[in-house]
Amino acid sequence: MLLGNLRRDLPADRLVDDPDVVAGYVHDEAEWAPRGKPDVVVRPRSAEEVQTVVRACLAHGTPLVTRGAGTGLSGGANAVDGCVLLSTELMTAVREIDESERLAVVEPGVVNDDLRAACADRGLWYPPDPASSSWSTIGGNVATNAGGLCCVKYGVTRDYVLGMQVVTGTGELVRLGRRTAKGVAGYDLAGLMVGSEGTLGVVTEVTVKLRPLRDPEHTVAGYFSSIIDAGRAVAAVADAGITPSALELVDRHCLAAVDAWKNMGLSVEADIVLLGRTDAPGPAGEQEADRMLACFEQGGATWAARSTDQEEADALFAARRLAYPALERLGPLLTEDVCVPKVAVPEMLARIEAAATRHDTRIANIAHAGDGNLHPLLSTPPGDDAARERAQEAFHDIIRDALELGGTVTGEHGVGLLKKDGLGSELDGEVVAMHRAVKTALDPHGILNPGKVIPDRPGPR
Repeated sequence: MLLGNLRRDLPADRLVDDPDVVAGYVHDEAEWAPRGKPDVVVRPRSAEEVQTVVRACLAHGTPLVTRGAGTGLSGGANAVDGCVLLSTELMTAVREIDESERLAVVEPGVVNDDLRAACADRGLWYPPDPASSSWSTIGGNVATNAGGLCCVKYGVTRDYVLGMQVVTGTGELVRLGRRTAKGVAGYDLAGLMVGSEGTLGVVTEVTVKLRPLRDPEHTVAGYFSSIIDAGRAVAAVADAGITPSALELVDRHCLAAVDAWKNMGLSVEADIVLLGRTDAPGPAGEQEADRMLACFEQGGATWAARSTDQEEADALFAARRLAYPALERLGPLLTEDVCVPKVAVPEMLARIEAAATRHDTRIANIAHAGDGNLHPLLSTPPGDDAARERAQEAFHDIIRDALELGGTVTGEHGVGLLKKDGLGSELDGEVVAMHRAVKTALDPHGILNPGKVIPDRPGPR
């Protein structure tokens, strides 16, 4: 009956029910997260078509899971059994770029880098830059409140969302937020939608604020013999009062995997590489780069230098972005996304190393080290169930350690399915109840991405 209604009310090419094609939509990049089997994939082209899908699901009590490009790393876009899976991939219009107001209006299927390129043509810049920026979409970035390499200085997606158009859990098409530079009228419902992972509404349009294009960045690279020394250098940068435009950590496992895949010639004689950038204009940028270099040396770098070769510097940062897919080629990956106070970065890195030893698990490390957002990548050989169990134990230990150090279970990937139990440990029972109350108010029939984000129960503190 539901499929009949969708076929009646939507153009024929919007529906996909070929099992082989549907199989490509059932999960995101969180390989270890559970996934179900959708009844159909729908690819609308307009907000009104999205509204049609939501209303059909309401009429039949059918779960609705929304996804963008499927680059998520927490299982938030994974199908549940019997659901309609709504893909925003055909909603790709950049509707407006307003140079005077410094804002853009886009559909949710616009790829992050495509928006950035369109803005650059107007002398403007959209800062959020997840490592998947070349294929992740703005709608998915909004759903998970994505961060990226430059968020240490410029913030995450929520800091740039002014407003949006949303189909609610009751099937209404509404506008939230504003277009003005300031606005404090009523509750921040647009902000509430950012990071809600499709559990409160389906985003059909996003208005984001923009910044002027930046000056060229200065790059500093440092090699370290231990992850703990690199952590000390990160702490030294923070203690010096420097706010870099990027401060990234990559270990030799990641560089070797990228090299084996892309043959970039980047493997180095160091256990850890720390990459820093500053975009301060003019002489201030030169001075800040020199101060960052001194912090690397203070932290114990075996070699450190300011890059004079922009191509080489860009290649190092490209390797950082390619680290996850490069390691994924070698076997199943369980990806962490903990965030700790900057002062706790050395201790947290030491605890990750200890977890790897304790559970006999190979853990590669990449990190947005400048803001304490660490991404340990737990790797297991294909088909090795015992190794998988050990990795899961290490995964839970890392979450526990991050919370003990005053951190959080996710800095930018979202909760999805993988971090539900961790969020239960992070939040008081009263706060979990508040989450449930908001979900019930905005999705009273419980059809929107059910079973995601909200813990089943709060865990021990």
